[in-house]
Amino acid sequence: VTLDLTINNSSIFIATITSCDSYDWNGATYTSTGLYTNIYTGTNGCDSTVSLDLTINNNSLDTTDVTVCNIYIWDGVFYTTSGYYTNSYIDHNGCDSTVVLNLTVNFGFNAFLTINACDSYEYAGVIHTISGIYQYGFTTINGCDSTYNLDLTINSSNHDTILVDACESYLWNGVAYTSSGVHTNTFTDANGCDSIVTVDLTVNYI
Repeated sequence: VTLDLTINNSSIFIATITSCDSYDWNGATYTSTGLYTNIYTGTNGCDSTVSLDLTINNNSLDTTDVTVCNIYIWDGVFYTTSGYYTNSYIDHNGCDSTVVLNLTVNFGFNAFLTINACDSYEYAGVIHTISGIYQYGFTTINGCDSTYNLDLTINSSNHDTILVDACESYLWNGVAYTSSGVHTNTFTDANGCDSIVTVDLTVNYI
């Protein structure tokens, strides 16, 4: 008796795969790292074992909150308006890394204040008596630098004394004076400042 014998070997195959978020294999979707095995029957009728050594790396999504004054530079781009901005990168695992920038842009201000005052003007606790442009720096409630430019004109009040000799009476500003003495009236000049005029009056009688 002659035995014509053929031995077919079962096979084992291991596939090593790295994927982002998920991996489809043999009709199934895998989302976790692990070792997965499927057994098939080969054309020779023997078992064929295939193992999937799977590493799942996750794509990432991060949100960064940023509050700035006037302008923000992100990845070489200048942003001057509040809003949501997105940039996508490839991380060291080769997966997508998405960063969302929640940006708030606050602004300082540069204001000009034109003031005309008589004799002196007080601003921010400082008394000015000379015309000129004065600059004050402030920080707003949002923490941004701001500037007030005070364009100040100081007009001086006037104080004049007039010596007058009159006979029996003197008419001044609608009032008749019949006695010698010092009389004072206050007027408003063209600049809106006080103009004080004093008349030192001598009344002579015939």
